[in-house]
Amino acid sequence: MPMRIAINTGGGDAPGLNAVIRAVVLAAINEGWEVYGIRDGFGGILDPEKYNGQGVVRLTAESVKGITHVGGTILGTSNRGNPMRWPQRQPDGTIVEVDRSDEIIKAFRRLKLDCLIAIGGDGSLSIARHLRDKGLQVIGIPKTIDNDLGSTLMTFGFLTAVETATDAIDKLHSTAEAHKRTFVVEVMGRHAGWIALFSGVAGTADVILIPEIPYRIEKVVAKIRERYERGREFAIVVAAEGAKPVGGEPSFVEAARPGQEARYGGIAEKLARQIAEMCGVETRSLVLGHLQRGGQPISYDRLLALRFGAAAIELVKRGDFGSMVSLDPPDVRAVPLGEALARPKLVDVNGDVVRTARAIGISFGD
Repeated sequence: MPMRIAINTGGGDAPGLNAVIRAVVLAAINEGWEVYGIRDGFGGILDPEKYNGQGVVRLTAESVKGITHVGGTILGTSNRGNPMRWPQRQPDGTIVEVDRSDEIIKAFRRLKLDCLIAIGGDGSLSIARHLRDKGLQVIGIPKTIDNDLGSTLMTFGFLTAVETATDAIDKLHSTAEAHKRTFVVEVMGRHAGWIALFSGVAGTADVILIPEIPYRIEKVVAKIRERYERGREFAIVVAAEGAKPVGGEPSFVEAARPGQEARYGGIAEKLARQIAEMCGVETRSLVLGHLQRGGQPISYDRLLALRFGAAAIELVKRGDFGSMVSLDPPDVRAVPLGEALARPKLVDVNGDVVRTARAIGISFGD
C-alpha cells in the first residue's frame, strides 16, 4: 500500500521551510506515496472548524511548484500550538493548558496517515518525540535560525538570518560614524548566541554579547570609551536577545502565559540606556526581530533544506522512525530524536570564532 505521509511546520518560521516541503513532496511522489500538509502546526487537526474542512490538505507537485526560493511556509506555523499544552478557555473565562495529544493520534488513524514528518526546533521536535512515545511514527527535520539544535552541524535558515543581521550591521556603520553615535543591535538567540557571534564578527562589531558569556556593563562601556578616545567616535554593539549580565537574568518583554512561553527582548534598549548614562555618548537601539526570519533563503539554506527533505523520505523508506535528519559533513545522516534533543548546541566560549573575535579586538563584555 502507498504510504500516506503527513507533514507540518511548527515554531518560528525560518528561510528554507518551503524548500523542505517541496523536497518531501516530490521525493514522496517519486516513491508513489501521498503527502498531506497539516496547517499551522497542529492547528489544522485540533481546530478544524477554523479551516473550513481544509486543516489537512493533500500536497501535490503543483502545490509545491516554484516555492524553493520563497520565504515563510505554505502550511503556516505556530509557536503556541503545543498539543500537550493547548490553551483552552474555561466557562469562567480563564485559560488553562490541556493535553490534546491523544486527539492527534486518533486523527492520524481516522485519516489513515502512516507517519508524520515534523519540521521544527527543540520545542516542535520534543512534541514529535512525545507523539512517538504514544505510538505515532515520526521523522524530525531540524529547523531553527538560532542553530541551537544538537547533533547537527547546521540548521537551515541560520545562515540566511546571519546574512540579514550582517547586512543591517553594515548599514549602521555609516550612519553611526556620520552622527558619532553608538548603536546597540538586538538579534535573535534566546539560549545560544550563534547569530550574534557570526554576524557580529562578520560585521566588525566592537562588542558582542551572547548568553554563553555573561557580561559586565563596565567592560562594555570601557570598550566604547576606548574607541572614542582613539578618535573612532562611534561603536556597534551586537547583543543576542538572551544575553545577560553577570549574576543577572535575561530581559523579557512578555511573561509566560498558558500555551505560550515568555518572550525575550528589551536587551538593546536596556543597554543603550546604560551606555548613554555611563559613557556620555549618544546611543540608539535597533531590534532586528522578525526580519531575521523573513525573505528568501540564501542558496546554502535552500540546498540544505532540499537535502533534509529528501533525506527524510529516505528514512521513511528505511523505516527509521523516531529519528531526525542531521548534517554531518559531507553527508546527511539519521540521529535518534532523543540524542538530538539531549542538549542544546551552545557557542563554545573557547572555540575558534570566539578566539578570532578576541584576537581582532572585539569585546564580549567579560
